[in-house]
Amino acid sequence: MSVPKILVFAGSIRTGSFNARLAANAAKHLALMEAEVTHISLADYPMPLYDGDLEAKSGQPETAIKLKQLFMAHGGIFIASPEYNASVTPLLKNTLDWVSRVREGREPPLAAYKDRVFALGGASNGAYGAMRSLLALRQVLEIGCGALVIPDQIAVPRAADAYDENDNLKDEQTVSRLKGVLQRLIEVTRQLT
Repeated sequence: MSVPKILVFAGSIRTGSFNARLAANAAKHLALMEAEVTHISLADYPMPLYDGDLEAKSGQPETAIKLKQLFMAHGGIFIASPEYNASVTPLLKNTLDWVSRVREGREPPLAAYKDRVFALGGASNGAYGAMRSLLALRQVLEIGCGALVIPDQIAVPRAADAYDENDNLKDEQTVSRLKGVLQRLIEVTRQLT
């Protein structure tokens, strides 16, 4: 059986981010499930605010091209999405928008979102656990970018109390749900690659 290549990142670069911690947990569990994991921070891929005039004048930022190539090199992608005002963070939306614009050679539009599988998770201090951002992110990926997003997802409520001193999720049911999402991501990725 092939080893699936999974990219993992959070839509937040804030120090102590609940979602960066969720992404780290996902990366650890994926590695234990024998996936080939690439765990990145969007802090390493800074991009200006998307502007069509800027793109026409200067082209896509080098960081958008590199991130798009990273998407293309992986069969599966796990995104941990924070929630800002019941939606995705500006950082995450801007990143996805820039990546959607990159076309190399004769690639079709939105190539970075095609032929790969996305899984979503989110953590917030509220009772919904970033669930509203996951709905918004699913809409961006599925309807806007034509991506395949598995229905399984993980929402971590009351995230300030969800992690132990080593940044591991404390609640066994939450860990079990996360593992279930990741196992499904691996299964669907294997089916498609």
